[in-house]
Amino acid sequence: MVSTVRPPSTHPLAEYVHRLESGGALLRESETNLKEVVGILKSYGIVLDAYWQNLVYVADHQFLLLFPFFKYFNGEITLDKLLRHWWHDRINFEYAEYCMRVMLWHGTGGLDTFLDSDEFKTQSEAAIQAKIKGNPLMQMLHKLFPEFLPEQVRQLVCYSALGQFWRIMSVIFLTLSDDYDAGKIRSIADVVAHVQKGLVDAASTPITYAVTLGGKSYDIIPASYGMTFLMDVAVPYVEAVFFRGTPFFGTVSYNAQANQIPFDQERFTYGALYADPLPIGGAGVPPTLLMQDMRHFLPDYLHEIYRGGLRGEDDLRVKICISFQKSMFCVTTAAIKGLMPHPLDTTDPAEQKANRAYLEGWMDRLKTSCIAAANS
Repeated sequence: MVSTVRPPSTHPLAEYVHRLESGGALLRESETNLKEVVGILKSYGIVLDAYWQNLVYVADHQFLLLFPFFKYFNGEITLDKLLRHWWHDRINFEYAEYCMRVMLWHGTGGLDTFLDSDEFKTQSEAAIQAKIKGNPLMQMLHKLFPEFLPEQVRQLVCYSALGQFWRIMSVIFLTLSDDYDAGKIRSIADVVAHVQKGLVDAASTPITYAVTLGGKSYDIIPASYGMTFLMDVAVPYVEAVFFRGTPFFGTVSYNAQANQIPFDQERFTYGALYADPLPIGGAGVPPTLLMQDMRHFLPDYLHEIYRGGLRGEDDLRVKICISFQKSMFCVTTAAIKGLMPHPLDTTDPAEQKANRAYLEGWMDRLKTSCIAAANS
């Protein structure tokens, strides 16, 4: 741990401020927490590997198909896959699309800046014209509703960007599990350090997107734009999915007079760090799909923890959600530390003050989160 002589914080969540300043994490250290976090991230990594491949497939091969009936098949359409699809014996790619649409709707960070740029308009229009060439119906649609097809391209950009982001995160989580199995990961602090290193190593990875139409490649996100993994995609993802999210049907009233949903998107607190695990498993709540997917890939040591609970496997999705929430507090810790304005071990009083203000700003956002329940 890093030695510190800083004055105590007066923030309501001062405990977590001090824990971060001393090198700890938002999630307390315990053997059970470690097993839950590593185990659930292994399962999540496997699911993300499937999610990212489908997102990239849709972006690359379903470009401006208005009725993409087979978009979840990744180009392999067989009777067996079709029957399993109808029986829901499959990965629920709908959740990946939910996350993509949350990112698009909240519109934060460098990705959204690009989608509003003149460069995007130029690049996307060239691809649109190539796609609708020789299609009078699509040409008429584009003429009558000139913003419709560009909006579809914006969505496809989010498909591709999120897919590229999850491809990297999947590797980070799966190598974390491998290191745990090899005895290299022994604490929550080690988990955070592993994720933080992965984020830092991938920070400048280019995010690009091009689509091939009529044998010609059209850049939508050109490499020259300079979009990168961390600031342009990872940070908007954390903002949209970890913090803001969307209110779930059936859990809050959409009636404007009820005032249960904030008027401003910036005040939304429906993300992964705030979600009540109890509704998970109920129909119509998007994370249920993720929990259902992850239950198929739980390592044995994590499954044993769940079986030993009061209800056994009867509330398995709820238990998975609780573990997942704990893991997301670890990932959030890695993001917070990776974006610190100054090194944690700085001895400069001005830099320590800036770090303290930075951490307390994060704690302001976590006041109403499930941080206390995750640490209970």
